[in-house]
Amino acid sequence: MRGALYRAHSAWQRLAPNARGAAWVSLGTVLSSFNDALIKLLGQSVDPIEMTFFRYAIGCVLMLPVVMHVGIAGMRTRRLGWHLFRASTAALAQVCVYYGVTHLLLADATALAFSRLLFSTVLAAVVLHEAVNRRRWTATIAGFLGVLVVLRPGESAIDVAALVAIAGALIFAAGMVAVPKLATTDSPTQIIFYNNVLSVVFIAVPTLIIWRTPDLREFLFLLAIGALTTVSINCFIRGFAVGETSVVAPMEYARIIYATIIGFIVFGELPDGWTGVGALIIIGSTLYIARRETRARKAAREAAP
Repeated sequence: MRGALYRAHSAWQRLAPNARGAAWVSLGTVLSSFNDALIKLLGQSVDPIEMTFFRYAIGCVLMLPVVMHVGIAGMRTRRLGWHLFRASTAALAQVCVYYGVTHLLLADATALAFSRLLFSTVLAAVVLHEAVNRRRWTATIAGFLGVLVVLRPGESAIDVAALVAIAGALIFAAGMVAVPKLATTDSPTQIIFYNNVLSVVFIAVPTLIIWRTPDLREFLFLLAIGALTTVSINCFIRGFAVGETSVVAPMEYARIIYATIIGFIVFGELPDGWTGVGALIIIGSTLYIARRETRARKAAREAAP
C-alpha cells in the first residue's frame, strides 16, 4: 500500500505545475458544484444566515489541527483591521450567495457569481487606484452586458434573488481587496483561520435572532456544506499557488456545465438560451481580464531588477 502511495505521489510531483494547478482547480470546481446542490436542498428549510454560521463554525473546527501544528505564536497577526474587514464582507457575501443559490436556477446563480472578477476590476481602479487600460475596461463592460443578458430586464420583473446574488459577488470582490494586503505579512493559513473565526463572530448575533435548531438531516447537510466549502477553497488555493492564473482559471468555468447538469437531474431545472449566452459573455470577459492581469504581472516581474 505504501509503495503504491509513494508511486502515485511521485507521479503527481512529476506533472507540470500548470497540470497540477488545473487538477486542483478542477477538483475544487466539482466539489463546489455538489456543494451548491446541497445548499439549494437545505435552503428550503434553513435560513441562509444560519447556514453561513455553520459554514464558518465547521471551517474553524477543520482548521484546528493546522492551527495546533503551527502554534499560537505562528497565528499572531499585525493586520487585524484588514482581517476584520475581509471577514465581515465574507460573511455578508456568503449569506447573499446562499440566498441566490436557494432561490435561483443553479445555472443562473453560477453565471452571476462569475461577475465577481468584473467588480474586482472596478474596485481595483476606484479603491486601489490601479491603472486599468481601455481593453480591460471594454472587457469589463462587455461582462456586465452579459450579466444583463442573464437578468433579462424588460422581459419580466427582475428576480430579487438575482439582485442579491449580484450583491454577493460585489461584496465578495470588495473583501478580496484585503487579500493582497494580508498576503504581504500573513500566511494563507492565517488568512483562512482569521476569516473563519471572525466571520463566526460577525454572524453570531443575526444567527441567534433567527435561530431554529436543525434536525438530524439538516445538521448532516450543514456538516457536509461546511466540509465541502473548506476543502474546495483549499483546492483553489493550492491550484492557483502552483499554476499560472491564465491556465488554471478556465478550469473553474466548467462549473456552469456542472450546475446545469446537476440542476436538471436533481431539481428538474432547464435554463433557457439567454442564460447560456449571458454566461458565455461573462466567462469570455473574465477570462480575458485574467489573462491580461497574468501578462501584466509577468511583465512587472521581468522588468524588476
